[in-house]
Amino acid sequence: MAIRVLIADDDALIREGLKIILQSDDRFEVAECVDNGRKAVEYCCAHQVDVALLDVRMPVLDGLEAAREISSKTATKALILTTFDDDDFIINAVRYGARGYLLKSSPPARIMDAIRMVHDGGTVMQDVAMDIIKDELSSGRKCGIPEGILTEREMEIAGLVARGLSNKDIAARLFMSEGTVKNYISSILAKTGLGHRTQLAVYYLTGEKGNGT
Repeated sequence: MAIRVLIADDDALIREGLKIILQSDDRFEVAECVDNGRKAVEYCCAHQVDVALLDVRMPVLDGLEAAREISSKTATKALILTTFDDDDFIINAVRYGARGYLLKSSPPARIMDAIRMVHDGGTVMQDVAMDIIKDELSSGRKCGIPEGILTEREMEIAGLVARGLSNKDIAARLFMSEGTVKNYISSILAKTGLGHRTQLAVYYLTGEKGNGT
């Protein structure tokens, strides 16, 4: 079954360009194209949409607020697609429930791969996004997760996840199996009420969970 995608961007050329790209591949179905975040939220609330591509800067309701509402009110997964690489946009995009953050300069194949990955439950972050998160962590900023929620070992693993290490890397560093690391991460996500690793990174950095969906 094709992945149903909503495109929200106030630039008609961008909307049409994305629509043409996605319609050229039978793995995708463009459910609707809208020009502001409020219309995106309303459509996702009224119709079945798998992934919403949301521009950051839109009239009426911006993409970040739209991601927050869509993530909290529907099963649609939000993917931020923008020309901006501002630190606050990146942190807030994930905090508000977005499952991915890509720049519009990404190649069409990268955008389509991101939609598929987000639809399948994964997260996608442009390299610049993860670099900003990791730079914040390496700057000496203290962990934002309150004490008592996680065990000492879980907190250690959360910190390594936040720094961008894979399960394999964490397992090698802590001398444990990848399966054990995976179990720890599942426990951490359950205890924090978060949905995925990138939200955990933001929680570790800011102490704010956003929409852990």
